[in-house]
Amino acid sequence: MEIGARVAEARSECGVTQAQLAASIAMDRTALAKVESGTRRVAAVELVAIARELGRRVEWFVDEAPPALVSYRGAHPGVAVQAIDTNLDSLVRDAEFVTSRCPGLVAGQPEPLPYPATAEEAEKLAVSARRLLGLEPGQPAHDLSGLLAGIGLLVFAMDLDEGADAGTVLLRRGGVCLINGHWRVGRRRLAAAHELGHYLVADEFSLDWRVAAAEATGIESRLDRFARALLLPAEDLRERWTEWLAITDETWRDAAVRAASHYGADMATLARRLSEVGAVDRRRADDIRRVQTKQADIVEKNLVVRDELAPVALPRPYEQAVLKLYRGEVITADRALGLLRGSFDEDELPSLPPAPETEIWEVTS
Repeated sequence: MEIGARVAEARSECGVTQAQLAASIAMDRTALAKVESGTRRVAAVELVAIARELGRRVEWFVDEAPPALVSYRGAHPGVAVQAIDTNLDSLVRDAEFVTSRCPGLVAGQPEPLPYPATAEEAEKLAVSARRLLGLEPGQPAHDLSGLLAGIGLLVFAMDLDEGADAGTVLLRRGGVCLINGHWRVGRRRLAAAHELGHYLVADEFSLDWRVAAAEATGIESRLDRFARALLLPAEDLRERWTEWLAITDETWRDAAVRAASHYGADMATLARRLSEVGAVDRRRADDIRRVQTKQADIVEKNLVVRDELAPVALPRPYEQAVLKLYRGEVITADRALGLLRGSFDEDELPSLPPAPETEIWEVTS
């Protein structure tokens, strides 16, 4: 019955009717209806065909979903599962498969830190996080995926259209974070920093829409503050802002362009953070929010352009672990390509040594 229910769920999410699915896999519609209701068993060959047609792996239908996701769905009955939920489910399964065979991929996670109850505590949490990530007091937090992997949070990015910004699920060891790569780089980085906050306070599951939105309240608002403080440390930002404003023949706009590039932040985040640390008033913050960095700015100021977490993006340690499993012939090329989420072509996988003649003889004899 559980398999049948999952077939119905996947079919519904794909917007396919029973008749359409049955026709595509050469199955009678009434037989499919019985499978979904649990009154008829589904053959392995039939399940493979259903999985292929609905774009799911077979194990999605037969293995339990991560407990945190099950709990979330149970708490929101009747709410359509979002694309980010479905992809997180799949990523968690993949990550647990890979980590079970490469235990060194995730060393664990830090001891949970207390929820920030105030803006001041959110700032302190950011200081603690930067220390955990090995950042110097004023050092920009570039390559967030690499930094977060170092403390057990595997960050993936996929284009999920105009859906949620990000989601995070805790694993038995470490966690998996999915960033919506549909948004621009500044918003992607802010979402990753926000999800780090959820990870550090050990939220089993989080699904975030419009991170750093003005109407955010409660813990989300404080984690927004944490994310800005992580990316734009207050003291360093104030000092550099003063220095950039003092550059001859440059204006506050030039300073904003330099700051956004240096810290890897979007203008909305920069404007809000400058206001928080007392570096600008509300009117100037509104001006900065409307600034757009131009190609001329990049060339004339010799800025470095970083497109972090552009989809499809996978954590480097995870990619290395998958390739290790492939080299060791623990997994097939098809499985490796699936785990790598289409970021590799088959000819980009490492070449495997030919099997020894004695091994070939054993197989064929």
